[in-house]
Amino acid sequence: MGLLRFLSRVAFICNVCFLLVSFSQWLPQLPDNALTSDLIVMGWMVALVVNVFVNVILLILLCIGQLKKTGIRSWLLIVNFLFFTAQITILIINRNLK
Repeated sequence: MGLLRFLSRVAFICNVCFLLVSFSQWLPQLPDNALTSDLIVMGWMVALVVNVFVNVILLILLCIGQLKKTGIRSWLLIVNFLFFTAQITILIINRNLK
């Protein structure tokens, strides 16, 4: 359960990077540097993979009634799930635009 708590926090950090990258698309061109590249990798690639893993495990735990034993705060569960749905929606929209 400690690993799941850790991964849910990592997912939150990656989701913040996803949010920053999503908003940066409407800003003027950002300079190319390592920080921008790291944000893009964390926001677009790592966030989706970690979110899928965390949300699937949490959904399984919810179905078997063991979710409260994880010790993960409910706001973190909700925020990660909302980001996950937003990521899926944005991927579908971007795919249909091509």
